[in-house]
Amino acid sequence: MTDAPNPREELERLRAEIHRHNYLYHVLDRPEIEDAEYDALFRRLVALEAKHPEWITPDSPTQRVGAAPADVLAAAAHGVPMLSLDNAFSEDELRAFDERMRTLLNQDAIRYVAEPKLDGLSVELVYVNGRLALGSTRGDGLTGEDVTANLRTIHTVPLRLRSEGGLPPARLEVRGEVYIEKAAFDRLNRRREADGLEPYANPRNLAAGSLRQLDSRVTAERSLRMYCYDVGRTEGIRFESQVELLTVLPSFGLPVNPIYAVCETFDDVAAFYHRIQSLRESLPYETDGIVVKIDRFDLRRAAGFASRSPRWAIAGKFPAEQGVTRLVDIQVSVGRTGVLTPVAVLEPIRVRGVEITSATLHNEDEIRDKEIRIGDRVIVQRAGDVIPQIVGPVPGERTGAERPFVMPKTCPVCRSPVVRLEGEAAHRCLNTACPARIRQSVLHFVSRGALDVERLGPKLVDQLVDRGLVSRPGDVFRLDRDTLIGLDRMGPKSSDALVAALEAAKTVSLARLLYGLGIPEVGAQTATTLASHYGTLERLAEASQSDLMAVPEVGPRTSEAIVDFFANEENRRTMAELLEVGLRIEASAPTSPTAQGPLAGKRFVFTGTLASMTRDEAERRATAQGGVVVDSVSSKTDYVVAGADPGSKEKKARDLGITILSEEEFLALLSRHE
Repeated sequence: MTDAPNPREELERLRAEIHRHNYLYHVLDRPEIEDAEYDALFRRLVALEAKHPEWITPDSPTQRVGAAPADVLAAAAHGVPMLSLDNAFSEDELRAFDERMRTLLNQDAIRYVAEPKLDGLSVELVYVNGRLALGSTRGDGLTGEDVTANLRTIHTVPLRLRSEGGLPPARLEVRGEVYIEKAAFDRLNRRREADGLEPYANPRNLAAGSLRQLDSRVTAERSLRMYCYDVGRTEGIRFESQVELLTVLPSFGLPVNPIYAVCETFDDVAAFYHRIQSLRESLPYETDGIVVKIDRFDLRRAAGFASRSPRWAIAGKFPAEQGVTRLVDIQVSVGRTGVLTPVAVLEPIRVRGVEITSATLHNEDEIRDKEIRIGDRVIVQRAGDVIPQIVGPVPGERTGAERPFVMPKTCPVCRSPVVRLEGEAAHRCLNTACPARIRQSVLHFVSRGALDVERLGPKLVDQLVDRGLVSRPGDVFRLDRDTLIGLDRMGPKSSDALVAALEAAKTVSLARLLYGLGIPEVGAQTATTLASHYGTLERLAEASQSDLMAVPEVGPRTSEAIVDFFANEENRRTMAELLEVGLRIEASAPTSPTAQGPLAGKRFVFTGTLASMTRDEAERRATAQGGVVVDSVSSKTDYVVAGADPGSKEKKARDLGITILSEEEFLALLSRHE
């Protein structure tokens, strides 16, 4: 029997995980988990902090909204914070909200206004004397991103307010949701697929990505729309209720969702919740619930705010929709690093209006842990209403004909041996000439975080690899108009556009190039750090492992991977070819590698579970004093910090005579200098 998790440890872990998902969702627009999973994490954190209010810190996700804005757009401060909403996940939880409000406000009944909750991107429009002066995203609730130029391209956003013969308000800050209708989303995806490009994942990400484009002409092509639902600061006008707001805003030319309900009782709220849920598939836009707000603004002021949300409003989320279908087979795909990923082949099933025929199963361990067998009847849902996901099998419907999945011994594409390296969950094909690896490497090289050649999508890359036109990243820059016209679905116009895009991509920052090269262990953040530290590709290529270890965020495993990458003859050939075809690398200004602080240069290895802080927090506190955190124990290690269940690193440290610190001793070391 395992011990219950330490509450403080769990709390810190939840905070770190939620911060990460906030960044992925709100800044990078690349969510990894479904809304239900995120909500469960957040609710657990709220519950823990309610039990231990003394542990609440200003940087807890419960004390803020969203994540910091990206730095590629100018910052725009909100005069009144744009807060997010607490969630209810059933009619009973909505009823509990009503009971809280009636108790808090000492009211027998409260009138609410309920509206569909659109799945888009929240924005603020600032009108000064009737003219659109600023448009921004919500960002972290206090500061967003200036996307005025992009918002101006949306036809439902008035550039000037209607005033019906009178003067418009001196200042009107309007909040709304930017979204794309399902039909427009489908049209865009059909066009992309016809051009051989990867379809967009979901309407929400498309709307968010379109609004945060640096080129507003791209935004103008996306058929975005907006509905207004709230106001911030106002001068020259005052609203007393939500009903008044929804009535007056259209008179200024500001659109509001015509589907809303004035609810005199909670039964009216419940009826609207179920009505929108039943209409969900037929609505022209994506919605994942309803928003319920107290109508009267004086009662809202009396109810007040919690740290991250208004007490007077709540989002009533619809339950995740699932279906059951047959798992016909499990096939294996090969990624750019050679990782083999099992993919479930399903009997087609429609979930929330979308036909699902496949779902990723990640690795062999997940299949085993979920006890999934080929031939099973399985429960399927769309994670975040987007990504197909197998929840698990339905054991009661097994016939005995089901069979377990076994990872193949050879690569399904090139037939090279498959290995599972020690300490990894993944199986890999180590053949760098594997066509599947080539395809994925090229796609990664031209992806958004790397050289960002949007017109070079998966279907076109498939053709280029299959026909032997591209076998290395540099080959894409040798493509010319005549070659491209000879490919399927590539006419003169498409070919000219791709050639122009490739020419533009020849000028690239060092950070983007390093990420695009696909160096093992080097993601976008590490690539940026390396570019800033070394300044040029040549300096980085000549760096020794010990030099690399002095770079923040680079440990033994990463430094070894970098050295091995640049020592590899094939990789050197790839870089030489890129320069031959005219790639121009923008040098970065190198930074000083010297560490400062009372623990400057001291190398720390952390192992086991810490009770009072997360591993990330411990590493940050060590590096804040100049320490260097490394991944593995060696004779150069100064300290090994050992928590519960430390494993082999502690034993190796003892064998080498390295100082081993308990958690308490580590904290004492820090406290002497903090």
